[in-house]
Amino acid sequence: MHPDTPFWQRLDQRLGVWRSWLVYRAIPWRAAQLRRFYRRFVPVGGLAFDVGAHEGNRVAAFRQLGARVVALEPQPVFVQRLQKRFGGDAQVTVLPQALGRAVGQARLLASPRTPTVATLSDDFVRRAGADPAFRRVRWQHGPLVSVNTLDALIAQHGVPDFVKIDVEGFELEVLLGLSQPLPALSFEFVPAVRDVALGCVERLESQAGAGAYRYAVSLGERQRLLRPEGEDAVAMCAWLQALPQNAPSGDVHAWRCPPS
Repeated sequence: MHPDTPFWQRLDQRLGVWRSWLVYRAIPWRAAQLRRFYRRFVPVGGLAFDVGAHEGNRVAAFRQLGARVVALEPQPVFVQRLQKRFGGDAQVTVLPQALGRAVGQARLLASPRTPTVATLSDDFVRRAGADPAFRRVRWQHGPLVSVNTLDALIAQHGVPDFVKIDVEGFELEVLLGLSQPLPALSFEFVPAVRDVALGCVERLESQAGAGAYRYAVSLGERQRLLRPEGEDAVAMCAWLQALPQNAPSGDVHAWRCPPS
């Protein structure tokens, strides 16, 4: 943050960083929960992309599972924290970037006191911001950030075994920058903008072929799939469409079905 930034803005950012640390790193048993949860998706010796790495709790879990990790984070304060935490690990690559459908730049919409909801999506800010669940969030224009694509990352680092995408309403844009099916991935859903998650399912199905993936949901930070065996795209979309407006957000996990 620039030294001429007003004191109240610096305070907001510090409070936001502290809040993120409490949510993602201060709970002692959460690291073990993450390892247990992601073991089915991230193999020993595999490769994982963490898109929207934030405090790096998933990065740490993927490393503890024995995977190489590429972590992307556009917020400068969290890039610094990731570099400090993982800079000595040759198996972690930290990139100060966002992902989208094309390489370029975009304006980050930041919320200093609630930095977990930084986004590149004006539409997300407009629609989610009108939802009571986001009534305390105040977005402001942040820096221009570099935007890469999943295809470009794959060309440089290889095909990942798992990709975690948590980018606040920009998930479909990330998948539009991917031209091949992946073994497994997750993307966030928010009831106020559920059409984004529905679009993600449609994108995966059109790309890999209908029925190529199984889908299951985890809610919030609960490291548990509601239906561990998964379900098909039709059932997943029906579940998303039936969500009450005040339902909690979470993540949709998708994995390729074994060939029959």
